[in-house]
Formats: sequence, structure tokens, C-alpha cells
Amino acid sequence: MRINITSVFVDNQDKALNFYTEVLGFVKKTDMPAGDFKWVTVVSPEEPEGVELLLEPNENPAAEKYQKEIYEQGTPAISFVVDDIKEEYTRLKERGVSFTVEPTDVGPVTYAIFDDTCGNLIQVSQAK
Repeated sequence: MRINITSVFVDNQDKALNFYTEVLGFVKKTDMPAGDFKWVTVVSPEEPEGVELLLEPNENPAAEKYQKEIYEQGTPAISFVVDDIKEEYTRLKERGVSFTVEPTDVGPVTYAIFDDTCGNLIQVSQAK
């Protein structure tokens, strides 16, 4: 058994696709109609056959409430690993990304948290 797809709720799939590809640097894997919405996934350019991230619409009232409440608590919806967090922090800041937590050393990892503009806080971390 292995993970093939995981998801993050977004308030606008087109805006999310743009942010995750143009700003973060992921690559669009799938973009097809799925009822009133789309099945749209992105992957890491380093692992194009790896785990897909589904940009899932938060149209379900429970999803919308969940997304809003964890955001208000400051809890990241998902976490990505980077090789050099200082370099990634600088790269994303230059692209206009708003960080709620700057790179912070907490022992075995250094992490930072940013707003994905689609209703989520996202954590990036680097293991030591």
C-alpha cells in the first residue's frame, strides 16, 4: 500500500492551480471536469510520477468550516519538505508569498508557514 493522492481544500481551483504552479513551482498533472468542478492535481517537478496533490474545492459546508477553523488556529493544512529552507523562504518572499511564521529552528527541523491565498496555511520544513 502507498499514498497516491492527497488533497488540500481550496476556495478557488483556478487561483489555487496558478499559485501552486506559478508561485510554488509544482507541475500540473491532471486537470479535467468533475461535475460542477474539476479534478485538478499537481506534483513536484522532482517527482512527476510521485504523490499528487488534489486541489479540492471546499464547497462542502463541512470542508469550508474545517478549512476556516484550522486557518484561524494557525494550523497548516499540509506540509512540504525542502532541501534549504532559507533559500526557499527567500525565493517565495521574492514571489510575493506572505509568511505567518518565518523560518524557525525547533531542534530536529526548521520550519516556516505561509498563506497559499486559497484559504490555507502551508508549512515548509527542512530536517537537520
